[in-house]
Amino acid sequence: MGAISDPYGAHLHDIIPIDFNTIQTLPESHVWHDHSDESSSRVPSADPLFVPVIDLMDPEAPSLMIRACEEWGIFQVIGHGLTKLMDDVESEAEKLFGLPVDQKLKALRSPGGATGYGRPHISPFFDKHMWQEGFTIMGSPVDHAKQLWPQDYQGFCDTMDDYQNQMKALAQKLIHIFFKSLDINFEEFDWLNDSGLSSPSTALQLNSYPPCPDPTRALGMAPHPDTSLVTIVQQSKTSGLQVFKDGAGWVLVQPIPGALTVNLGDYLHILSNGMFTSVRHRVVVNQQIQRFSMAYFYSPPRDFTVSPVLSRVLEKVPKYRSLTVKEYIDIKGKHLEKAFSLIQN
Repeated sequence: MGAISDPYGAHLHDIIPIDFNTIQTLPESHVWHDHSDESSSRVPSADPLFVPVIDLMDPEAPSLMIRACEEWGIFQVIGHGLTKLMDDVESEAEKLFGLPVDQKLKALRSPGGATGYGRPHISPFFDKHMWQEGFTIMGSPVDHAKQLWPQDYQGFCDTMDDYQNQMKALAQKLIHIFFKSLDINFEEFDWLNDSGLSSPSTALQLNSYPPCPDPTRALGMAPHPDTSLVTIVQQSKTSGLQVFKDGAGWVLVQPIPGALTVNLGDYLHILSNGMFTSVRHRVVVNQQIQRFSMAYFYSPPRDFTVSPVLSRVLEKVPKYRSLTVKEYIDIKGKHLEKAFSLIQN
């Protein structure tokens, strides 16, 4: 989730993933509940639900995005021109997670730290462990990369740097569209235009979901919304990401070749006075296939005040009080999904 560096300070046992290669049966520590009977949708099978897919080259793309923000809080984009880079970053992620465990542990995230190898940052909120291993990058990954590949780290670093730059540009393009629809003057925010001393908070999260011996009783990622303005997710060809839609239940985000998945975070929900959905999502796992995903989080700087009154199309009394990103992170870091209820007016 977004604002990765702050709220989820962990003890050492909350950091180290298990050695998935040696596990033959699902450990009790990783047993959640049997969700095999939870269909991807609760609507009739003759009318299945699909997350909207939007071509960025379509002149109607901005209006289609806003509709998806209101109805779903998530959509997929094609026509972005980044397919080759997406292939490269997935190849590098596969190389990283394919390293021996003792090698990956050389880049272990420190307790309470932000970057490096380890378990999901939201782990301390749950009494069960997730079937996942991750690698978090904020800025240059060179220090950790040197620990993983002392003589051969440059290719990984170049690919991750390029990917972060391209994801940042795409995130800013999308946020301009969202802010325009809310009549928020994005030109006032130097952090959104790379024109001042302030800068956004960004992070790239590489995820691996190894084959699981009992996928119906495990979760790759527990349900949660993101602490971000927007999150851009690249899925591998194997499905696993699900989003919760009112009236439908858990809906599968079907991987589409070359598509990037855009999901809205908490800050856009607050800025839009609840008009845009901060979507709850989770990841289910597979018995045969290792699945990868790459998630890029884009958030405002810590001193930015998040408030519905920034929008000049506000037609209702603000549902949420104004607060800084830092204040919201502190609340979310203690209460997770109860955070919205604690900032309501």
